[in-house]
Amino acid sequence: MTTIAVFEPALCCNTGVCGPDVDQALVTFTADLDHLRALGVDIERHNLANDPGAFTAEPAVLGFLKISGSAGLPLTLVDGVTVLTGSYPTRAQLRELAGLDNLDDPAEPASQAPAGRTDLGLTAVSASPRASGGGCCGSSAGGSGDSAQTVGGSGGCCC
Repeated sequence: MTTIAVFEPALCCNTGVCGPDVDQALVTFTADLDHLRALGVDIERHNLANDPGAFTAEPAVLGFLKISGSAGLPLTLVDGVTVLTGSYPTRAQLRELAGLDNLDDPAEPASQAPAGRTDLGLTAVSASPRASGGGCCGSSAGGSGDSAQTVGGSGGCCC
């Protein structure tokens, strides 16, 4: 059976679905994971803040972090092979990666299925893991990171 693993940037909680200003992309992704798990797909989700050991235990992830830092996350692996970086996979992409036919899912029209796997063309990036403001709660100095990593965009913590 195929194993899908998604490695996420540091989030305030395991799903990132917390605080006063919830990111809709994380809500959708959480629902998509629940959907696939209900179909019996082996899918794992690792948050850098709560599960850093998973990042160091996986050679592909560790190598990716050395090149791009946490700014390149999320990272999706299928059976240990990198298939997507920089964004969360859609439900259609997850179903395809798991080997499921999108025609049996009325919520996911076949016309939206991705055309197939492509070469990611990864190149080295000179960004440090903390260059974007320190993760989902912003830097400790009160600076704000980008909205994908800072809850509410103010640098304050949601927890």
